Amino acid sequence: MPRFPASSSTNRSLSAGVFSAVAERVRHYSGPAYRLHIGDTWREPLAAAMAESQRTADLPHLHTYSPVHGEPPLLDAIVRRIKKRTGRTLDRGAVQVTAGATGALSVLCQTLLDPGDEVLLPAPFWPLIRGIIASRGAVPVQVPLFDRLRSPGFDLERALEQAITPRTVAIYVNSPHNPTGVILDASEAAVIARVARRHDLWVLCDEVYEELWLGDAPHEPLWSRPDLFDRTIAVHSMSKGYGLAGARVGYLHGPPEVVGAVRAVHTYQVYGAARPMQLGAARALDEGDAWLAEARTLYRDAAQATARTLGVPTPAGGTFLFFDARPWLGGAADAEPLLLRCVDEGVLLTPGAASGDAYPTWVRVCFTSVPPDQLSEALARLGGVLAAMAPAPTAGGAA
Repeated sequence: MPRFPASSSTNRSLSAGVFSAVAERVRHYSGPAYRLHIGDTWREPLAAAMAESQRTADLPHLHTYSPVHGEPPLLDAIVRRIKKRTGRTLDRGAVQVTAGATGALSVLCQTLLDPGDEVLLPAPFWPLIRGIIASRGAVPVQVPLFDRLRSPGFDLERALEQAITPRTVAIYVNSPHNPTGVILDASEAAVIARVARRHDLWVLCDEVYEELWLGDAPHEPLWSRPDLFDRTIAVHSMSKGYGLAGARVGYLHGPPEVVGAVRAVHTYQVYGAARPMQLGAARALDEGDAWLAEARTLYRDAAQATARTLGVPTPAGGTFLFFDARPWLGGAADAEPLLLRCVDEGVLLTPGAASGDAYPTWVRVCFTSVPPDQLSEALARLGGVLAAMAPAPTAGGAA
């Protein structure tokens, strides 16, 4: 038990500087910066959802406490959205509004996990989820998966089974995926369902990028499958699809008895999400289809341009590309040489190690965080760095 001046041993592995490998170089850079390391959007949200559109003249008691459960207009909008997206009708009691998806996952882990429990964490992963699990005293068990999922000979079921122990209680799944952009197909989802049912596991389904599919048609959400529905808690966000990251509004849904327990924990952690922004979020869900369609078109163009620069396939969804930088590292053990050269050009990228121990030479790029003209300039600078760092052709390989 810690005494002054020590802090909890459970949280000593956490850091506020998740992307700190090149932080010192960034602090000394003074030119124009292209922030491709943060998952955000350059677009302004739907006008009706903006903070300034929520006015006390129209919304009495706007600045009083919100109900712990969530604002009724937002709860109704969520139920309508889920029905429209999947055909499933959720009871309000099965929904909980949260302070963003990060807050939702934190409260969920506090509700479901005991210290020492293990959670399968398919890697690479969203950098914060590892710390969210660890902060509960639980163990995030990294399973390298998304970068090799469709490689010849890779066995998804075997990879998951080999990571399971008697302490395993849940699996975290994110699709569309941060950072690879992979969308799990029906056969892959069926494997996850079989493993979860075989071992009585919860499935923590991160739906943050659910609206950002970049193909011709939407995918089937994992949580809505009949073989997963009864054991899945799905977490959603207004940040990515709707450009409301600063609003800090998210929500989750699942079996009502579990969501009731989540609501109790939520009361003691944050009480409720911000009332004005919940009302804006409700408007985004009800009125934002055209905005979303335009966003998907713009993001698809940005994804394709970024993929061309890196010489990799265009992602199926989400806002990131994840690539192995080994060809440009000259044998270095991690991606720091490339990241530092990019900082000198004003291009900020995320080290792959933030997404898993198996990815020290990988790099994550967000293609939605700056407007198209700035992305074009950033990609030109990134392309120049890659060209300068490319290995010289061998005599046998020369044209």
